[in-house]
This record gives sequence, structure tokens and C-alpha cells, in this order.
Amino acid sequence: MRAVPITVTALAAALLLTACSGDDSGSDDTGSKTSASGGTAAGSACSFDGLGQEVGPVDAAPAAGDTGNVTVTLTNKGAECTLDGFPTVGLSADGDPASVPQDPAAQKQKVTVPEQGTVTFTITYVRGESGDKSLAVKTAQYSLPGSGKSESFPWSYGDVSLKSAGVPDASVGAFTQAGD
Repeated sequence: MRAVPITVTALAAALLLTACSGDDSGSDDTGSKTSASGGTAAGSACSFDGLGQEVGPVDAAPAAGDTGNVTVTLTNKGAECTLDGFPTVGLSADGDPASVPQDPAAQKQKVTVPEQGTVTFTITYVRGESGDKSLAVKTAQYSLPGSGKSESFPWSYGDVSLKSAGVPDASVGAFTQAGD
């Protein structure tokens, strides 16, 4: 008779331990983990909330037909996070942004950005002459892979040549870590 209470006690203890996995983090509705303090857990997708932006260095195209490069540097001010894919970039004159295609030579990669780490991406463009065959860009905007939010910065690097109607002669490269 004494064995029954010990068995019941052992079973209750086992169930209790199973329920306590030791993982004190939850999961939000996007599937990324959040810590008990409400921050993003290490290794989740990077978001603008934890990133600082700096535009430069810039190698502006000096004249029509020349190629220029605009580098955007993002600094992770939060926990380690990842970027999986390319940034989405648009160049805007006055209306909707014209989509900038991915550099066909660039390879999609998953980049892990440590706390205080930096990543860059580069927008390469061909400067155009003012007129119908160019886009008089005033603003560049970009979003991170899988994000619906975007950030922007003023464009002061000249008109961008058009490949065809509404298609800028430009491309965006993959994310790379500083030092790569």
C-alpha cells in the first residue's frame, strides 16, 4: 500500500518537470522568439527597431553614363539577429518608387549580425541626363527581407538613367558583413 503514494508522487513530479522545459521565452505571432523581458531573442530576423543606419561611403557618378555606388551601413544595436536574402530598394522622384533589381552576380546569403556588428549593402547605378530617359531621384527607400516596414534617405547623387520606362539602370547587392 505504501508503494501507491510514492508512485503517484513520482508521477506528479515527472509531469511537473516535463511542463517546466526551462525555456522562459515565448513566441510571437510571427514565429520569432521573444525573451522574457520582451526583446528579440538571439538569432531572430533583424528589424529596423534594433538597427542604426548610415549612408556612405558614396562613390557618386560624376557625369551621365558613369557608374556610381551608394553604400548603406546598418549597425545592430540589439541582440544578435539574422538577415536572410536581399534588401528591397526603390528609387523615388515624386511618386511611387521605381523598383531596383537585385544584382544578378550577387548570391543570396544568410548573414548573422552580432550585437554592435555591422552589415552593408550597395546600390550601384548609372547616372543619367536630365529628361525623359532618366529618373530625377529625390529619395531612396529600402526594406529588410521579410519586413513590411521601410527606411529611406535623401538621394543627392544625380539622376538615374532608365533601362526602359520606369526601370532604373541600377542594382542592389547582397548584405555583407563589415570586413568581408
